[in-house]
Amino acid sequence: MKGINSPFPRLKLTVTGVYGECYHGYKIGDELTLEDFTHPPEFFCLGLAHALFPVIYALSFGAKFGFRDNQRSLPVTCPDGGKLEFKAELLDKRGNVENAPKDPDFKGPSPKKMVIEVVKRKGKCVFDYKVGDKWETTGLKCVPGFCGAAFHTAFPALFALNFGANFFFMKEPNSIDTVTCPDGGNVIFKVTRVED
Repeated sequence: MKGINSPFPRLKLTVTGVYGECYHGYKIGDELTLEDFTHPPEFFCLGLAHALFPVIYALSFGAKFGFRDNQRSLPVTCPDGGKLEFKAELLDKRGNVENAPKDPDFKGPSPKKMVIEVVKRKGKCVFDYKVGDKWETTGLKCVPGFCGAAFHTAFPALFALNFGANFFFMKEPNSIDTVTCPDGGNVIFKVTRVED
């Protein structure tokens, strides 16, 4: 993975628990480095990548988890029966773990209001979504009746925005307007955190 010129930070995964047989052979204390949230190491478990992606995506765009001793880290569990637990951490430019001490004022979850909006449409959509269609949700709640495939692609943005991420490359950093339907890219959504 040498030669990656990414504007995004490197991340570190540390195995913190082993509760079953993993054919990858991960052991407690094993560390894996990701060059950024889009470049996992060679032979990386795709099941773990699936569960991990919203977390590393959120960390990469500044999310903080106020309930953690280090707000810039979060545990992730293997989706295959919970056989492994990992701690995901952000690395600074020198390669040290970024640390933001626990928020002393944290009083529990503070789910954010978010809006999913159709901003582009081409071709066929089974749900017949049209430009301008909008749905509201709070925190990490599923939108009743919403297309599951579209929600799957929107979830990393919802997760990141719920925990304070900002997309520095967007005109409105509290939103991202490139969430694309996996079915031919026929619908593109914008996900926005509604600011108080």
